[in-house]
Amino acid sequence: MNNTYLGVDIGGTAVKLGLITGDGNLLFTHTSPVNFDKYKTPIMKTVLREIDCFLSKNKLVSSDLLGIGVSATGQIDPKSGIVTGSAGHISNWLLTPVKDLLENRYHLPVSVANDANCAIIGEHWKGCAIGFSDIIMITIGTGIGGGIICNGRLLSGHTGIAGELGHFSIQKDGTMCSCGNIGCYEQYASASALVKAVREALPSFHSYSKTDPDQINGKFIFDQVKAGSIEYQRVVDNWIDNIAMGLTGLIHIFNPELVVIGGGISQQEELLIVPLRERVLSKIMPGFRKDLQFRSAKLDNNAGLIGAVRNLIEKGAA
Repeated sequence: MNNTYLGVDIGGTAVKLGLITGDGNLLFTHTSPVNFDKYKTPIMKTVLREIDCFLSKNKLVSSDLLGIGVSATGQIDPKSGIVTGSAGHISNWLLTPVKDLLENRYHLPVSVANDANCAIIGEHWKGCAIGFSDIIMITIGTGIGGGIICNGRLLSGHTGIAGELGHFSIQKDGTMCSCGNIGCYEQYASASALVKAVREALPSFHSYSKTDPDQINGKFIFDQVKAGSIEYQRVVDNWIDNIAMGLTGLIHIFNPELVVIGGGISQQEELLIVPLRERVLSKIMPGFRKDLQFRSAKLDNNAGLIGAVRNLIEKGAA
């Protein structure tokens, strides 16, 4: 197949694969778990096996591809493609030579970048951020991911690992984070933080006896808010306040024209994006409000795949 790339999005729970054209069209996808045995099987062993199966299923060989773009969880050295850091919750991942393993097996150009950085690259290329030059994106999930585009280019930092937006402190005496720090943003603003807060508050709810704590997730919580629960609304309001607190600081530092909210929970436009926008606009200084927009991510779970391929193309690796 001419002008076709393989996108690989490696997360803490699953790997997603996709065939993507040079102009950003996603043709086929496949998802498989990577934590099925609590990482006793190294993630890359699973990834390589799934790529082989994916190519075989689609009657492709590596020479049919122009290259492989990888979006990966953790701190990634963009030159070596090695995992140089993580938040401490994934076993057998630190120091994995992702780039070398793929290049040696498939003999193709490979680029590797952090998953949240790939997500903002994808949204900038084919999603909700087309035409914007200064963007902050946070992805709300198990943790908080993030990426920053300044003057049209990804902010990568001195060693290429900038954009760990889940790991700046908003509470100096707060919760211990898996990264080893205290009071990290993701401890208060992630979807996991919302679920934890609801479970802790649940005994005081009128519906306590009818609610199984194990069934509580983001969708369940917002369904309760939609049904008019004041108790769930109160917890969600406090959670949105925490998200707004972190975004206020980021906006004052980077002066973006667009804030993108990603993660499955970001599709709650009326219950999340609208009140979040209102609270942030009420907190930031007037000069930072000029032309500032808030949008939900458009590419959903495909942003990392598409951004990984765009990153490969921009680097001229393929």
